[in-house]
Amino acid sequence: MSFISLTYTDLAIASLLVLANALLSLVLGLNLEKRFLIAATRTVVQLTLIGLVLKTLFAVSSLFWTVTVAVVMILFAGYEATARQRQRFQGFWTYGLGTGSMMAAGLIVTTFALTTQLRPDPWFDPRYAIPLLGMILGNCMTGISLGFNTLIGNAVRERVAIEARLTLGQDIREALGGVVREAVRTGLIPIINSMSAAGVVSLPGMMTGQILGGVPPVEAVKYQILIMFLIAGGTAIGLILAVYSGAWRLTDSRHRLRLDRLSVVQE
Repeated sequence: MSFISLTYTDLAIASLLVLANALLSLVLGLNLEKRFLIAATRTVVQLTLIGLVLKTLFAVSSLFWTVTVAVVMILFAGYEATARQRQRFQGFWTYGLGTGSMMAAGLIVTTFALTTQLRPDPWFDPRYAIPLLGMILGNCMTGISLGFNTLIGNAVRERVAIEARLTLGQDIREALGGVVREAVRTGLIPIINSMSAAGVVSLPGMMTGQILGGVPPVEAVKYQILIMFLIAGGTAIGLILAVYSGAWRLTDSRHRLRLDRLSVVQE
């Protein structure tokens, strides 16, 4: 199977779909047209830049530069996971907890995969490490964003019920337990849906890319199964760390609900 090279004209034609989305948003009064166009522009600029960076990184194959790129990816993922939270912790806390959780999950799962299943030589080969970390961070970012949003939103909404349980003698972990569990469940729904629909409703991106690149479908399936399991593990680790650390921030040592530590971002 020959490789199909895309031209800039092909990409320009595909961009008409994004312009159509922006037009529909304008007609329907959704106020999302500006976000559509900004997101599309960022996609083009960011992917072009990362393509140039990866070309150089693959040629150098340096542990230092691989780690540097990984850290930059984690920092940006932390920002994106929390940037659109309407209610968030005051100060650095939302970004810090989200980024720290993603860093732990991404590094644990990526290192695990590189040293056990994939075993490239050298083990930090950026051709494997960077794309793998990117897929894990992308899904972990979605899970953490949903988890934080559900945790904070439900804590605010159920404030009276939580404080009533505290008054009746429950400690803060018991009183807040239902909110925490619901936040974790919500954050895990996207990856559960992705695994449930894989191969029946959708062909995941990595598998599709490999097949288009000429890899035998059975081999592409093996890699996709591995990636899905790694993503599921990374998402769960990052989400649980983020939600439980967020719950800790919402409480104090005197078993009180500290909603005063939250702020509302005006759009």
